[in-house]
Amino acid sequence: MKQGKPLITFTILIFAGVIALYLGYYIFSALNEPYQTAQVYSYTASDSVTAEGLVVREALVLPAQSGILELTRAEGEKVGKGQQIALVYRDSQAQASQAHIEELELAIELLEGAISQSGDLESAARLDEDIIQSMVSLRASYALGDCTQLREQVLGVKSSVLKRGYTYGDGLTSADLSARLRQLREELSVLTRQSARATTRVSAPTPGVFSSLVDGYETRLTPDTVNQLTPTTLQELINNPAGEDSGAMGKLITSDTWYFAANLPEAAARRLEEGGTASLRFSGELNRDVEMTVDRIGATEGGVTLVVFSSNRYLTLTTLLRHQTAELVFESWSGLRIPKQALRLVEEDASDSGEAASTVTKTGVYALVNGRTEFREVDILYEGSDYYVTRPVGTGRKVLRAGDAVITHGTGLQDGLLLEG
Repeated sequence: MKQGKPLITFTILIFAGVIALYLGYYIFSALNEPYQTAQVYSYTASDSVTAEGLVVREALVLPAQSGILELTRAEGEKVGKGQQIALVYRDSQAQASQAHIEELELAIELLEGAISQSGDLESAARLDEDIIQSMVSLRASYALGDCTQLREQVLGVKSSVLKRGYTYGDGLTSADLSARLRQLREELSVLTRQSARATTRVSAPTPGVFSSLVDGYETRLTPDTVNQLTPTTLQELINNPAGEDSGAMGKLITSDTWYFAANLPEAAARRLEEGGTASLRFSGELNRDVEMTVDRIGATEGGVTLVVFSSNRYLTLTTLLRHQTAELVFESWSGLRIPKQALRLVEEDASDSGEAASTVTKTGVYALVNGRTEFREVDILYEGSDYYVTRPVGTGRKVLRAGDAVITHGTGLQDGLLLEG
């Protein structure tokens, strides 16, 4: 056993020496590499500032009711006056009765359709196709993890299968279907009368956009009070949210215009003009750039100015937004990003035959293509700390594109130069 220890130690030392030689060679090669490259990629640079604030809307809070609540409107769905928003059940039995009523209504609808079917092969094939398409749609949503239309898609599959069974089921005659239809209608009539006393339908008192989120700001911050804000009062509202209102079942957003009250650096606010437009980049549920009107430039306190923006677009996408940190974009430049070290100034002969010699200076980069250098001209759109946003010049094959490798360090570069491997 003791004789084996020196052998193990010797083996470990050999491996350590090999690794040290490999690392040394790698570092030496990197330091002595005559050419270094970087990849070009698409990029957007912006002249922007951060704007922290609150989204403001005109909203009518809907009070909660005792019982089991079932919302029948989706978040951000538009609702007309008098249209149903929710059902409130006295108890679980009433809720089960309502589910049975919906099943009966679906069965009656399918039976009526089955009785009206011609019964030919073409109709049968069409029903089979409906079943397949419904299942494909449901499977695709499941694969994408999208459950927003799950209930409708499941009902679609179920209704297609039932309709196929009613229309072409074995031994079912037209008289059988008519008798079944009368039975279901009678059952529905009885159940509806019984359920009416145990189920309350909640209707919209006014048109609006429904939202289930009531966060307490609905009465503290409204379009009427937003113009009275100062940077300090806005920050207090941000720092001290009221919290969700458990005594409400939801709310209706009743105006077409929504507002964003934000605190901005004084210098940024001076670049805005009341009545003008501004581009704000929102994240979260909205997740897009929104052109908004500069509704009001308010007071300045401690180098911070309150600004109120407004918009009548994307209202249905803002129902869950309140405290937001948006990006106020004054100007942006989109193009190809290259390192500053890659930019080259190249002089080219511009004289025609018989004329005096003249040269032009072109700005561009050397791209590495199949071991050779190719000069590709660019225009500079924006200068960053260590990069440029550029636009390619010219057409054809020798135009700079995203994904190209450009030389950042190298000497003696010229168009068409073959680099040694």
